[in-house]
Amino acid sequence: MKYLIIAIKVLTIGTLAFINPKNDFKTLSAGTKAPLTEFEMASTSGEKVSLDQLKKENGLLVMFSCNTCPFVVGTSDKEGWEGRYNELNELCTSFKIGSILVNSNEAKRPTGGDNMEDMVRRAQTMKYKMTYALDYNSKLANAFGAKTTPHVFLFDKELKLIYSGKIDDNVNSKEAVKETFLRDAIINYINGKDIDPVNTPALGCSIKREG
Repeated sequence: MKYLIIAIKVLTIGTLAFINPKNDFKTLSAGTKAPLTEFEMASTSGEKVSLDQLKKENGLLVMFSCNTCPFVVGTSDKEGWEGRYNELNELCTSFKIGSILVNSNEAKRPTGGDNMEDMVRRAQTMKYKMTYALDYNSKLANAFGAKTTPHVFLFDKELKLIYSGKIDDNVNSKEAVKETFLRDAIINYINGKDIDPVNTPALGCSIKREG
């Protein structure tokens, strides 16, 4: 019994070590209007941007991303989702949907790889076609309840959420993808078809909020 109690205490402490109350924000549900649409963020272009400015006739795609997470940038055996960003931007542009990448890793600034200088270099290296903005103090991520990098949110022309979660079902290899969740959601929306699923579990590194 003594060893069982010790084991339970160790397990409890280990579990609590991974719980950060600052990450406990409720994620937007389908049908919810985008929050903080007038909130201005600095972008790698040197301009201030907001969701209202970037939305287009048929809506807006918001993707929380960063420069440091292997689910974004890849590893020796994992492509990462970043290499699919420009294709998604082209798809959105063709359907008059705006798009933005948002870096909310406040705790990894200024020396952790996610400050504005790092973002500018990353945008240039990867030749991002979409706006890449810095979310000061994770304000937009908190309002969205964004959990990971990446975590995507697709809004319709009224800026109501119609899909959120992950890009597809295989971060390791684009060639091995079987379920293109985000792409399907975009195409079905434009064609007036039901989006199914409207939500998938976000997969990636936790957003590094301050504190």
